[in-house]
Amino acid sequence: MPTQPDYTRRYTVEEYFALEEASDIRHEYYHGDIFPLDTPENKVGGTKRHNLIIQNCVVALRGALRGRGCSVFAENVRVAVDENQHYNYPDVVVSCAPNDADPRTVHQPVLIIEVLSTSTEARDRGWKFQQYQQIPSLQHYVLISQRRRLVEYYTRHADENWLLTSARDLQQKITLSALDIQVSLAVIYEDIETGPDEDSPLLRLPD
Repeated sequence: MPTQPDYTRRYTVEEYFALEEASDIRHEYYHGDIFPLDTPENKVGGTKRHNLIIQNCVVALRGALRGRGCSVFAENVRVAVDENQHYNYPDVVVSCAPNDADPRTVHQPVLIIEVLSTSTEARDRGWKFQQYQQIPSLQHYVLISQRRRLVEYYTRHADENWLLTSARDLQQKITLSALDIQVSLAVIYEDIETGPDEDSPLLRLPD
């Protein structure tokens, strides 16, 4: 039986890694503190709609990056946001670094995607993005709404400023220049029911 985590104590990073090996759920690690991302009853923490958008992104990225030496991971592979200090689990992450070979952790992500939920949106837009900007390899950060047809993507420039671009039309494509690919909103929202116009809310299900 896995040991029940003690959320009142601080963990070394080695203890955190050992906990994740034994745990039924995922945890974020931040400067010694651990935070459960799931519950035993809901291990993946998302809805069908959330999961489908993630799958659409993974399929599109894998197809576009085939033969390019890049790897695409979803949900259960953690990212080293700050080595030995901060680890978490993005919805989708891409690494193209040949030496990024850790079997459980991505250390050099070039792209991170988060599918927004009511409970996570403020954190994904604010504190989490501030943390991700510390990753030297990261070039793109993408936020995908479930409640309406909206994809916002940040691109890092040489001066370390991040340019925000928004897309709402199914015919629009997001440009991931560091990967030299484009992904259309039609692909991202494939099989997600939408209203008659581009500003209509998505299928009204809890996220």
